[in-house]
Amino acid sequence: MFDIFGEIEEWFRSLLTGFITSNMTTMFTDVNDKTSSIAGEVSKTPQQWNASVFSMIQSISSSVIIPIASIIIALVMTYELISMIIEKNNMHDVDTWMIFRWVFKAFITITLVSNTFQITMAIFEVGQSIVNSASAIVGSNSAVNVDEVVGNLETLLEDMEIGEMLLLTIESLIMSLAMKIISLLITVVLYVRMMEIYIYTSVAPIPFSTLMNREWGNIGNNYIRGLVALAFQGFFIMVIVGIYCALVNSVTVSSDIHSAMFELGAFTVLLCFALFKTSSISKSIMGAH
Repeated sequence: MFDIFGEIEEWFRSLLTGFITSNMTTMFTDVNDKTSSIAGEVSKTPQQWNASVFSMIQSISSSVIIPIASIIIALVMTYELISMIIEKNNMHDVDTWMIFRWVFKAFITITLVSNTFQITMAIFEVGQSIVNSASAIVGSNSAVNVDEVVGNLETLLEDMEIGEMLLLTIESLIMSLAMKIISLLITVVLYVRMMEIYIYTSVAPIPFSTLMNREWGNIGNNYIRGLVALAFQGFFIMVIVGIYCALVNSVTVSSDIHSAMFELGAFTVLLCFALFKTSSISKSIMGAH
């Protein structure tokens, strides 16, 4: 009878060990997958992320927004000319160079609006170059050695009581589910950033049409700052991922498995929260509002 209970206990222990090991392996594998997927998503240019959406945005910008920007240019430059005349005593003090200056400003404005899409893409190309450089550094230190973690875990589980193993199984199930939810939220952050980029790019000709005017120029200046902030948001995301990877690699499954598991969960929650803050951090640094 004693042998039967011993066999049952051994079978139950083996079952719980398999559950715990599988859940912990999944958790750390999810960490590796998520960090690599973040780096992959952030390193894509708007055209690489979704070519069909990019083509649609480019068509909207050229066929819908540029005509509106042309009207704004006409209004702004007319206002500029009227202001220049009034300021100089109803043309009594107007010099020829002032007319040349007005023509030059109109030429620059038209050139900027005509090449708006190329300019905005150039800003993102610079941002992606910086992101890719950061990704190369972060990627080399991001992977968690899952085999080493699981090997230490199985050794520790051999000395545990059934009750503690059962509790650990429940905790690992909860943490594994929480990690999947957080992974979904992280994906949302990355997708929202790309949506913002497409929206910003689609209306670019309108703020660009105001750049050369003294009164209205703050619209274009703030737009460019916001565009640069979006481009550099990818860099800040990679910095946060690098910090997260360093923190996760410092987690060791030693004598207290419960603490290690919740520490990993806390770091992942921190990653999710920090990623949500990257947009405001980038805009704050670039002075966009």
